Amino acid sequence: MVDIQNVSYGYLKGQNVIKDFSVKFDEGGIYGLLGKNGTGKSTLLYLIMGLLHTRQGQILFNGIETKLRKPETLSDMFIVPEEYDLPSIKLMDYVKVIRPFYPKFSDELLDKCLEMFQMSRDVNLGHLSMGQKKKVYMCVALATNTKLLLMDEPTNGLDIPSKSQFRKVVASGMSDDKIIIISTHQVRDVELLLDKLVIIDNNRTLLEASMSDIERRLSFLTVDRNSLPENRLYEEQGLQGYNVIVPNENEEEGTPVNLELLFNALLTDSQSIQNAIKG
Repeated sequence: MVDIQNVSYGYLKGQNVIKDFSVKFDEGGIYGLLGKNGTGKSTLLYLIMGLLHTRQGQILFNGIETKLRKPETLSDMFIVPEEYDLPSIKLMDYVKVIRPFYPKFSDELLDKCLEMFQMSRDVNLGHLSMGQKKKVYMCVALATNTKLLLMDEPTNGLDIPSKSQFRKVVASGMSDDKIIIISTHQVRDVELLLDKLVIIDNNRTLLEASMSDIERRLSFLTVDRNSLPENRLYEEQGLQGYNVIVPNENEEEGTPVNLELLFNALLTDSQSIQNAIKG
């Protein structure tokens, strides 16, 4: 479990990006971490990794403060940042360097992920395009087999087929004892992959819920102006009519979750959406 307790952090003195913020991430789930620009999503990932130190509060991973950067903690967590450089060496030489830090490193998982991305073991990291680097680095990240994996905008730079492969690769590396947290603005790239959502805004959690609960409690519809439901919780005009969210009062088979619409609704009236999901 990742337990974030009353955390505050700012890059400049007296200016907090995150203030008195709390949330928990449980094992066995792929989380979507969503929020507007500047709400501190990337900062939160770096705080979880212990790369930044909280000004207030604490972050615990399996009961140990991550800012202490203990070997037993570091060896069970990995981050894929939005931007990074890779050395101009062969992939397997790179793996040889990092493997000792991750005792659960899996060659089998590495080969499986590379195959799914149609990449080879003998590639030179310095000769790859941005999208290829993303794919190879995500394969390495999953192969470390850590309990906690953080990804910041992982689909940026990927073409359309690769985004589909990305979802399959991440799902293949998931197990009941792991936590994967994906911070992204590209919600349509990941909405079919996620188990749970954490949506934040201005140091508060707008929503913390499982995708199954959202599907069970809400319906996402597209209707014309004359068919707008009276019990709608949110409406937004689109190209094909009005996109609306209504309570799924009979809890019948739900509609696919429209994350973009849900996010906009929460920014407008988070309480109504939360109440509908809680039932």
